[in-house]
Formats: sequence, structure tokens, C-alpha cells
Amino acid sequence: MASNVFNRIPSGFFNLLSSGSDNINNAGCLLEIYSQYDLEVSYRISRKQLRDALALYILENNLSFSEKEADEKSSDVANSIIRKFTDEECGWLTEETDDATYEKYIIMTEAGISLSEFLLALGQPEKVEYSSYIYNIYNTLMNSEQWKSDSYVNAVKAVYNNAKALAKSLKRLSTFIRKKIEELTRETSLEVLTEHLLEYCDGDFIREYARLTKQQNIHMYRSHIRAKLDEIVNNPEMRELIVYGCAIEENIPEDSAEDFVLEMVENTKTFLNEDYDRIMRDIKHKINMHIHIAVGRIRFIRNSGKDAQGNVEQVLKLLRTSIDEGSLLDELSDEMTKLYKFDRNEYIDTASLWSPRKSKAIKKAVTTETETLTQADKDDAISALEKEAYNPYSKKKMKLFLEDQMRGKEEIDSAQLPLSSKKELLSDISAVAYCEENGFEITVEDGYLEANDMILRRFKIRRKANGV
Repeated sequence: MASNVFNRIPSGFFNLLSSGSDNINNAGCLLEIYSQYDLEVSYRISRKQLRDALALYILENNLSFSEKEADEKSSDVANSIIRKFTDEECGWLTEETDDATYEKYIIMTEAGISLSEFLLALGQPEKVEYSSYIYNIYNTLMNSEQWKSDSYVNAVKAVYNNAKALAKSLKRLSTFIRKKIEELTRETSLEVLTEHLLEYCDGDFIREYARLTKQQNIHMYRSHIRAKLDEIVNNPEMRELIVYGCAIEENIPEDSAEDFVLEMVENTKTFLNEDYDRIMRDIKHKINMHIHIAVGRIRFIRNSGKDAQGNVEQVLKLLRTSIDEGSLLDELSDEMTKLYKFDRNEYIDTASLWSPRKSKAIKKAVTTETETLTQADKDDAISALEKEAYNPYSKKKMKLFLEDQMRGKEEIDSAQLPLSSKKELLSDISAVAYCEENGFEITVEDGYLEANDMILRRFKIRRKANGV
């Protein structure tokens, strides 16, 4: 197959995209040339018009090619690029002269068009409406007037192609989710992770998936599609027309055409009945994994962030030393002492146990100079500590948030939680993250809630029978 492809394109077709050949500039110029044909009736445009458009693109983007071309006018550089692209070894463009006006025209070759579309698809992948494939299959089969003139091309083959395209798109979607999960496991900043999660929830994918599992759910159409396919192939007259059309379209004998048609129909039914469910189960599993990893990472980063942990350890070490010396607490104001309450043990658990280590003997006394802080410095430090200590999504605040939302009830549904802003979405997610520690349990359900361009997974929160 690969050898056939290279037999159809010039030998140097990919040379201008190889490393060390101004590949970035060459690709940019090719895409600019491709864009010039958007308003044309064909991929044919006058050389002068194309040269001027390309020269403007080079000038606006300040492109630099070889040292020889650096001092040339942008129009001369554009001419040089067109010549390079129309070279027989490259084959992206071809040139012809109009028989009537003798004006030179530049035409994009079929391979050049395919290459441009491929580069565009790599840079900006086209968004896929997954649910449209299912509806197209159903709509095609249910409207026999649309395909009775050619039942093979417009019915059997069209349905098969839509099913195949849906299968391919869903497999790509499954791969995309895996990539997102891998990105989450590398996030080390709470802010970046939160933005990533919000972007995911606000993204097109969640809305597309919701439509695929709700409005255009395949279970609504599958039995009708299967029955219609069986009806078509089991009707002798219709089957004969389809086989005849297949033989002409695919240029194969009628005996082979019949097996070809039956295989297409069977493959379509197999995908709709079995493969589709298998792929969707895999996608659903990965979506759940994505959300669970995100919530787990949020909890981990909040509870054990390296920078915050190091700062807390240093402060506690200083306070412990100062308390032992009996000097620091005497100097702290009443407002400052409220920040440090060592007699509250509500967060102590088995992980808080500390094993004494062998103390090191001090062999040499060290004198450390200390700087006396002014009252303004102390006030600024206290203000900064209070600001950093405030966490609107802390474990305690999330328990109060849930208690306020439940109002004494034993259970609450995610649909009853507020979802009018991103702050409320973060409160909902944080409440779920601290459920177990705050004495609640969560049950994840199928489906999503959508409000104000935000989407939240359905779940139920209930109080534990034995409390916290």
C-alpha cells in the first residue's frame, strides 16, 4: 500500500518539510496559498494574484529564508517560493498558461491539496459531532425516497460509512481521554489543576458526550436500524438491486458483490450491537477515572503541597523552639496568637504519631544575627499570614457548606447543589473531595448536570450511619 502511494507522488514531495529545509516557513507558505483558494470556484488562481498575496504574508510575518533571499524584496521571495513549489520534484503546485489571455495560472495539485488539509488537521483537529452519525444512519434508512434510485450507494454503503466513521471517531476519543488523564498525573500546582479541570468541564467534549448518551442515545434507534437493514437485504427484489449496484460501483463480479454487501451489512450490525457498547463502556470508565484522578490530585495537593508543607514545618519548628525558650509568645499580640492554637487536636490521626530520633550533640556554638522588625513589618506579616491561611474550600468550610445545603436531611442529590458560577462548582467538587473525612459518603451516578455553561457529574451525598 505504501509503495503505491509513493508511486503517485514526486520523489521530493516531502523534502521541503524535512528538518533543515525551512520546513516551518515552507509549511506556512503552503497553507497561505491554500487559503487563497477559499473564495475561488476552483484551485486555480493567477500567478500575479498569488504572488502578491504570498508576498504580503511574508512581509507581515517577517519570514526569513536563506541568506541570499534575506535582502530580496518580498515579491521576489514569493516568486522564488512559487517556483520551488511548482518544481517537478516537489509537485505541490503546477503552472499553466491560459489559451485566450496567455496569463499564467497556478493550480494546486491533488496531492498538494491533500497535504495542506493534512497539515491543517494536525494543527487544528476538526471537532466531531458524534451524535450526528447515529442520526444520519437512522434518517437515511427511514427515508427510502432518498435512496431508492441507488439503494447500494445511498443506503447500504452510506450507512456502513457512517458506522465506520463513528467507530473511528469514538476510538480517537478514547485515546484523547487517556492523554488527558496522563496530563493530570503530572500536574503539581493546584491553580493549574483547577483550571485544567474547569476547562475540561466547560469543554465541547462533555457536551458532545452528553448528547451521545442522552438526546441521540443509540438505544433509541438501534432496533429500528437493525430491523430496516434486515428488511432491505431479505427483500429479494431490493437485494438484487443492491447487489447489482455494488457490482457496478465497486467494479466486481455479481457473485462477489453479494458477499460484499452482506459483509457490509453484518459489520454495521455488529458495530451497532456489540462494538459500540464496548467502546462506550471504555470511554465511560476513562471519564470516571479522569474525574477521580482530578479530585484525588486536588486533595493531595491541598493536603501535602511541597512548598506549603515546607513553610509550615519551618514555622512550627520556630514556634516550638520559641515556646521552650518562653520568649516568643510574650511578644505576640492577641491577634497573632489566634493564628497558633496548639491545644486543638481535631486534625490529629494515626499519621500524626512521631517517633523520636537520636539527637545530635552540639559541638560548636553558633551565633546568628537577627533583625528587629518594625511594627509596620509585623502588621504586614500578620496580614499576609491571615490572607494565606484563608482557604474558602477547606475541610471545615466544606462540611459547613454541605450541612447548610442539606438542612438536616440525610441525603442530597447533585441537582440540589448550587451551580451558577465557577466558585460554586469548585465548592461542589471540594465538598465531594472531603466527603469521607467529614462523615459523608458519595455515590456516583450516570449522566451529567449542565447549567450556565458548566457541567457536573451526577452523584448523591448521604450521611454515614456511624457519623464521622
